[in-house]
Amino acid sequence: MKVLNLDLQRIAHDTFRITGSKVIYIDPFKVKDKDKADVVLLSHDHFDHLSREDLEKVCTPETRIVASPLCQEGLKGLQVKEIMFLAPGKKAKVDGIEIEAVPAYNTNKFSAPGQAFHPKEKPGVGFVIQMDGTRVYHTGDSDFIPEMRSIQCDIALLPVSGTYVMTAEEAAEAAAAIKPRIAIPMHYGAIVGSDADARKFKSLAKNCQVEIV
Repeated sequence: MKVLNLDLQRIAHDTFRITGSKVIYIDPFKVKDKDKADVVLLSHDHFDHLSREDLEKVCTPETRIVASPLCQEGLKGLQVKEIMFLAPGKKAKVDGIEIEAVPAYNTNKFSAPGQAFHPKEKPGVGFVIQMDGTRVYHTGDSDFIPEMRSIQCDIALLPVSGTYVMTAEEAAEAAAAIKPRIAIPMHYGAIVGSDADARKFKSLAKNCQVEIV
């Protein structure tokens, strides 16, 4: 669907195809059709974010990849034009698109006592992307973390499923802090979470327009 001046398509889970002057895929997973991405962004190395099967569907020898350093092993041998690794706080300009890697981690989601699914010590990332004058923030797999309060964006892509990421309630708190013009829920309907989580988020997020795509 058209969101501001960009076309945003949520493929599945937290996979987005964003089209403006370039075609960007974020965390391609469960991609049905072959496509040609100019730029691919990878937030971390879990199978539902770094999927070689899905990367093969969208990458060409002209594709550039920007990824968390956690993805180095999983990207070995992939035939693309360039692979760049960005730790949190680092920036790059790729095909005229400004990309900033920002922190993404858990504060209260644990696989075992004291063991977060996405620990702060490991450099999983979210991304702030500026293309065609519009800033899009994709949180990656994250809870509502203090660093989000300083992020400026027009469109925020926020997980709502809980378990490994923010719940709908926590995502609504994040939206209130970030203050995007438009918020889009993600991270539901594939591994965990359902359409009900997206609808709950929409009912709770009062300070911005919410689009379920």
